[in-house]
Amino acid sequence: MESFIFHCRALRCPLSLADCLGSKVFSIIKSDINGNITKIRAVYDQDPAKYATLQAILEAERETHKEQWPKVGATLALMWLKRGLRFIQVLLQSLADGERDESNPNLIRVNITKAYEQALKKYHGWLVQKVFNAALIAAPYRSNFLKNLSKGEEVKEEECLANVRHFLVNYTATIDAIYEMYTNLNAELDYTV
Repeated sequence: MESFIFHCRALRCPLSLADCLGSKVFSIIKSDINGNITKIRAVYDQDPAKYATLQAILEAERETHKEQWPKVGATLALMWLKRGLRFIQVLLQSLADGERDESNPNLIRVNITKAYEQALKKYHGWLVQKVFNAALIAAPYRSNFLKNLSKGEEVKEEECLANVRHFLVNYTATIDAIYEMYTNLNAELDYTV
């Protein structure tokens, strides 16, 4: 697995993607992603040579925390981060695949709902699911979201989606590698918040 710095740069990109969702309600997603990256970065900064990869961080925490692991530290932060990143990946893939609500084609609620159901819903209790459903009402229009992805530039929808597809190649591979690492290390936790 490549260096931690590579992954931090690749994983910070979703912070600006979360901004594209527009609503302050979705700032929870951005805050969660940023908080988890900060926790992981704090461990890395303690000893960059020792923690050169995410896997090195997880293995060191497994050794240090023994029976509390994987419920602690950067391991727990990365577990939640990868779920948030998967949410963004599924959302973007759904848009790139052309999935739409035929009765409201300029809304991205169907894409956001798919992403939530695949990436986060099973880890959220009833109350958090209700908060998400309330936030869904504030979802931006598809045209506004794509314009925000294009940093406000007037870009044709297909050109923007081609850029999303290109971005998803490495982004998806990075997230898949993190999921695979969690599986291989038996670090996945299955509880609700």
